[in-house]
Amino acid sequence: MDGHVKILGALQIALGCLGALIGLGFLMFFGGLAGVVGITAARQDPDAMVAIPILAAIGGFICVVLLVLSLPSIVAGVGLLKFRPWARILTIVLCAIGLLNVPIGTAIGVYGLWVLLSRDTEPLFRAYPRRVA
Repeated sequence: MDGHVKILGALQIALGCLGALIGLGFLMFFGGLAGVVGITAARQDPDAMVAIPILAAIGGFICVVLLVLSLPSIVAGVGLLKFRPWARILTIVLCAIGLLNVPIGTAIGVYGLWVLLSRDTEPLFRAYPRRVA
């Protein structure tokens, strides 16, 4: 089962990175759109300059939200690759939430729950050597 845990960790990292890239894509799209509005509005209608900061704010907000939502997947994936007990719990929660994200999130969520709730997987996370302070 350790191979499945590593695959799930890689999938979580990939999903998190994909979400972060989509967020940066939204930022670039709305930033470019604000630039185009700025170029065309400055020549035709000076009152349209009000739209530039609004478009930039929308792009920035979407980017920040997607980065914040993607960060736990990346952290959980790295923790799974290192067989950290907290990563197992975090990934179970993320997989349960991901079931609502049809179709890819559902498939990864079902796979993740199957892997992490299996009886063979629990000992992998208990074997983690704990540091003594």
